Amino acid sequence: MQTPTTYSGLIGLFIDFINILIPAMFALVFAYLVWKIIDSWVIRAGDPTKVAEGRVYAVTAVLVLVVAVSFWGIVAIVRSSFLGL
Repeated sequence: MQTPTTYSGLIGLFIDFINILIPAMFALVFAYLVWKIIDSWVIRAGDPTKVAEGRVYAVTAVLVLVVAVSFWGIVAIVRSSFLGL
């Protein structure tokens, strides 16, 4: 990896880092969602409070995924429109 020598290069380096970080966030949130669904709706299916808690976790995880996808899209737009990278 080369050290950026221009402002555009620095921003490109930052955006490349974000493009690595975002799929990692997707993977973590998805793993969390799957674990909470299994824990709440399969393992503890007889406990109504755990099922309701699992529903809250599932909705939260889906919202986080939507925000992450939106952020990734905004970064892609900024990268292509303003920086031409």
